[in-house]
Amino acid sequence: MKQLTLNGIWKMHSREEEKTYDALIPGSVLSALLDAEAIPDPYDKMNEYATRDLFWKDYIFERTFQVEETILKEEHVDLVCEGLDTLADIFINDKKVFYADNMHRTWRIPVKEYLHSGENNIRIEFLSVLKYIENYQYEENKEVHCVAAGAVKGNHLIRKSHSMFGWDWGPQLPDAGIFRDIYLEYRTGRKIEEIQFHQEHQEHIVNVEVTLHLTEETEIQENQKVKIAVIERETGKTAAQTEKVLGRDSEWKHTFCIENPRLWWPNGYGEQPLYDVVITLADSDEAVVQEEKRTIGLRTLTVSREHDEWGREFAFQVNGVKIFAMGADYIPEDCVYSRITRERQDYLLESSKKAHFNCIRVWGGGYYPSDTFFELCDEKGLIVWQDLMFACNVYDATDAFIESCKQEVEDNIKRIRHHASLGLLCGNNEIESGWVQWAQFQEESMNLRADYIKLFEYVLPKVVKKHASDIFFWPSSPSAGGCFAAPDDENNGDAHYWDVWHGQKPFTDYRKYFFRFCSEFGFQSFPCLKTVETFTEPEDRNIFSRVMESHQKNDAANGKILYYMSENFRYPTKFEDLLYVSQVLQGMAMQYGVEHWRRHRGRCMGTLYWQLNDNWPVASWASMDYFGRWKALQYMACRFYAPETSSMICEETQAQLYVENETASELKWHGEILLKNMDCEVIDSVFADGKTGAFCSEKILEADFGQYQTDPYGTWKETVFVEGKVTFEDGTEAHNVEVILPYKHVSLKKAVITSEVTETEDAFVIRLNSDVFAPFVELDFEDADVIFSDNFFHLTGDSHEVTMLKKDIWKGQFTDAQDVKKRLRIRSLADTYL
Repeated sequence: MKQLTLNGIWKMHSREEEKTYDALIPGSVLSALLDAEAIPDPYDKMNEYATRDLFWKDYIFERTFQVEETILKEEHVDLVCEGLDTLADIFINDKKVFYADNMHRTWRIPVKEYLHSGENNIRIEFLSVLKYIENYQYEENKEVHCVAAGAVKGNHLIRKSHSMFGWDWGPQLPDAGIFRDIYLEYRTGRKIEEIQFHQEHQEHIVNVEVTLHLTEETEIQENQKVKIAVIERETGKTAAQTEKVLGRDSEWKHTFCIENPRLWWPNGYGEQPLYDVVITLADSDEAVVQEEKRTIGLRTLTVSREHDEWGREFAFQVNGVKIFAMGADYIPEDCVYSRITRERQDYLLESSKKAHFNCIRVWGGGYYPSDTFFELCDEKGLIVWQDLMFACNVYDATDAFIESCKQEVEDNIKRIRHHASLGLLCGNNEIESGWVQWAQFQEESMNLRADYIKLFEYVLPKVVKKHASDIFFWPSSPSAGGCFAAPDDENNGDAHYWDVWHGQKPFTDYRKYFFRFCSEFGFQSFPCLKTVETFTEPEDRNIFSRVMESHQKNDAANGKILYYMSENFRYPTKFEDLLYVSQVLQGMAMQYGVEHWRRHRGRCMGTLYWQLNDNWPVASWASMDYFGRWKALQYMACRFYAPETSSMICEETQAQLYVENETASELKWHGEILLKNMDCEVIDSVFADGKTGAFCSEKILEADFGQYQTDPYGTWKETVFVEGKVTFEDGTEAHNVEVILPYKHVSLKKAVITSEVTETEDAFVIRLNSDVFAPFVELDFEDADVIFSDNFFHLTGDSHEVTMLKKDIWKGQFTDAQDVKKRLRIRSLADTYL
């Protein structure tokens, strides 16, 4: 089986215009126009809206290609389109060969009869999705009225990434094009059409069953041979192999016994050894007809739903161990999907690993990520919670729509099911919950409500069971198991919690809830000034300017940020300081939630905050902005998601210190709670030594500083802070700092922070000192972007060391340690108003 790629330079133009543009495929209308500098950057200022209106037009992509006579002698020649976005008429040599209408599918189209020897032409005409929506005709009692937040009405009508029509964090840019590989595939005789794996684990042994499904041909070479080798990727050692003459079989199974297997574990629980399974189909002369490779990890992975004293748990269970899932929700990295490269995904997922994530949730309003995404998650130990691509919408489940969805899910399940990282398949995002409690949904017809049950609790679960029976399936998120049975039940299943943020409840409200698994909760912030400067002019740099509000897709959200700021901090004097304080707020909010739920490990078994990343420069819930710059939340996640860490609660004059141990070993520690003044002098302290068992959290120390109440107004609280310090047996430390009053009422002093920088072979080491208490210290460079080992930390009287690995300098460069010191910018909270 061979391929002739059709990637490369195509010609693109709109149906209404003759002017053509070179389009590098994989690519799209937007990538072609931007490469040609034919349109301004849609992310700049308010260019989004004029760019959106380009998609009222149809667009044509065209190229020629050479076909050798030998190709035409093959029995089968298929056109394979791995990603067409979305409504596409396909012509070869001016003859229509197919109509594609689902962005999420892989299209395989027999085209031999349309080809000839020599030069051929392929033309793909992408029809306007906006026109399609405008002209859509509903069946009686099936018209949908509700609209997902920030989206174009009718986005649910097309099997296209919903967020391309806008969301409450993204622009309305419904691009079109060939966003993944396109090629001719040709062969004679049968081929391996499908490969399935099933694992059975015993002590010191894993039995791996491999099932091959082959095409059924009228003429079959009965002496074709298949060979399978299982190879340890790290060592190159062959762990098992076999071969067989196939005869006329269209299906063949073989079970390998892998002795002393190296098990795959999520990040933080062990290593991620992988095995390459190489499958070769050869003809009678030993010539290779087809070679396939799949990479697997040896592990058991499911979700435990055991009943317990609180209700029914929801916990990832890996190799028999129930883990506390820690991570975030992922959206597409860009509005132009061909710009989502391996390098960008590797950076994003490596940043997740650095922040101690062990799980990523692929949200259902985007797209099914590429094979590369799953390969990287395999390598980095990130469990993938994979939503099917349905979110926050009501669907008119016509027969054609259902059939398209079935094929879409089958295509993608077959593509991704072998990955070690794939831990869960979920039917949709928030639709079951919407039918139970969203006002807009209650206005829709009962016919559409019935369509929900038909599609998500009958049709799609059957597809998943048939093609991925080993993967845990969950009907919706949030859910208690389906059928509209209390999907937001605190004690059963997973939960989404938004009263902090949308409900404007204080951060402490998190502590009222003990969800079994919180798969979505979030808080917004602005990106840093360097990012804001990419889409504004100086006159736009006010959060209520038209441009800034256009780069804020959640209604009234800038006002919400200011509301929460008013509850916690003094108003910053400069625009760039306001951006910084918004990020501190965001990190604090997520820290409150995560630390609370980790303190109740066993009852709660996972937190995935909304969201990891952005698809354009915007104010949003992301912890990393569009350009990959880490916000305060990403740095704070490194601390609150650490496998061995601590947390602290301060209420009035009482403080409680906790240890969280998400490891398989007992953890010895020395703990301290210190009351300090603004000069970092210790007023009082308590300490203890002890140990915490594996996979648990416990309170280790408490203190009461009520004796320092010298007046009925509590003015002493303005001049103190509480520090929790835990030193573990290996010498690492975890620090927590709380103030008794909100920071806006604390008498901070303006800090003088000094730095010393030394250089090693692979890093710059920055040592910082402050003459007074300096909360939320931020390090940055105006003309460079780096990832620090720590940032947005507190200086409490001791020196603090931060490492800047040279490999983590991803924009700009430094000549030496003095250059780093000269260009380093240091800011703490008091600098924003004093």
